[in-house]
Amino acid sequence: MSLFRKTTKFSSKKQKSHQNEIHNHPELGLLSGSLQDDFQQIKQLFEGAGDFDYRELEITPKYSAVLLYLNGIINVERMELHVIHPLLRHEAGLLPPYPTIDHFKALLSSARVTQGETFQEAVDHILSGSTVLLINGLQKAIFISEQAWEQRSIEEPASEAIVLGPREGFTENVTTNMSMIRRRLKTPKLKFEMMKVGKLSNTGVVITYLEGIAEPSILEEVRSRIERIEIDAIEDSGYILEFIEDQPFSVFPQILQTERPDRVVGNLLEGRIAIIVDNSPFALIVPVTFFQMMNSPEDYYGRFIMTTFIRFIRYLFLIVALLFPSIYIAVTTFHHELLPTNLIFSVAASREKVPFPAVIEALLMEITFEALREAGLRLPRPIGSTVSIVGALVVGQAAVEAGIVSAPLVIVVATTGIASFMFPSYPLTGAIRLLRFFMIFLAATLGFYGIFLGVFFILVHLVQLRSFGVPYLAPLAPFHFNNVKDLLIHVPWWMMNERPQETGKTNLKRLRYRGRKY
Repeated sequence: MSLFRKTTKFSSKKQKSHQNEIHNHPELGLLSGSLQDDFQQIKQLFEGAGDFDYRELEITPKYSAVLLYLNGIINVERMELHVIHPLLRHEAGLLPPYPTIDHFKALLSSARVTQGETFQEAVDHILSGSTVLLINGLQKAIFISEQAWEQRSIEEPASEAIVLGPREGFTENVTTNMSMIRRRLKTPKLKFEMMKVGKLSNTGVVITYLEGIAEPSILEEVRSRIERIEIDAIEDSGYILEFIEDQPFSVFPQILQTERPDRVVGNLLEGRIAIIVDNSPFALIVPVTFFQMMNSPEDYYGRFIMTTFIRFIRYLFLIVALLFPSIYIAVTTFHHELLPTNLIFSVAASREKVPFPAVIEALLMEITFEALREAGLRLPRPIGSTVSIVGALVVGQAAVEAGIVSAPLVIVVATTGIASFMFPSYPLTGAIRLLRFFMIFLAATLGFYGIFLGVFFILVHLVQLRSFGVPYLAPLAPFHFNNVKDLLIHVPWWMMNERPQETGKTNLKRLRYRGRKY
């Protein structure tokens, strides 16, 4: 039986082109060669589009032409220099008495010049920012790429800040993102497969992988799942994520989202596959594991001793973020004997004036903390952090003085909040935040028995979870000794001579190190 999920929410048709829906006009067919007829057909398609424009030219007395384009997304200066001037001021003798399409292409000095013979190709190129050149008497069109899209400059990723390592992040331009990956992997084995998704948006989706390293079966599954997507528009890579993940109802993320090109390259070298979506600064990486979500890009740029220590802290506070409030509730409600006598008296004294049971007290503080966190994200950046910090201090102190909550619980909630900020993956942080409320309810009803039961169900769910057929808890379950080198303990680079067994078995060897010389 295949490990891959049988997706049922997509169309069963493979290799389906979404360019044959809504915005397409297959009845137009091939270009006729009559400039007036072809021009009117395309002009009628763009009727009402205020940004559609054209420029009529007379190349020779016999051959007239028209340039079709969309205002705002072409570079006018380059168009005049590389297209209009060469066409209008060509030297005598460059064109024979009966020129072909190749003769006119030779006049142009643009870097990318292609040709096509259908209306659909012409419409698609206009919508993609190219300029279409129609020439009277020729049944083909010339497509000239002189785009000038407005785009954000390359900046440091805001969602994945690090101390050591590269400072550049992806932008919303898919071509720029591809170039940042190509600059780091100067090899012909790096492949970019372009697809179009979205009936109306026709969004470019690029599948990136290293040939000879990526597992062919996983690559084929990625292609298959993306091809089955039928939707009007793709506005961000998050749309693709929800369509292709194995178990969409799981709280745990099964696809890694990152805006760091160095992180994408690191995963490509381990046999994984990246999906880059136009208009989105976040790339998707598949398949992934839980432990990969817990690793930061900075782990691979610092010394391995410090990295190992930080990972121990990170996993320790994973337990704190998930279980600390539920443990407090279980101890104060059911298991007082677990606390030292002096601590019992201190906690009891602090809760003496609190009118609510521990579970209500914890829920009030947790919900308030979540509200302050969300408010800090939505407010303008200069005041967002101030509101979240000051709000937490003021609300916490006021709640203790008013006798609504106890001081130990404020410490518990604050420690839990700090712990939840330590995870490199924001979607994983959201999963832990949701499960924390689940554990609170179990602790309030069954005490430590409820906590053990909740942890058991979480582990069972993680063991059966898959990401494109790869076990979510690999290499721990199933266990692969060689891959444990990059799990909790991070060994030096010169010891990690093999790729992960789950994703790199096509080409397992990645390092041939002959030993250290002192």
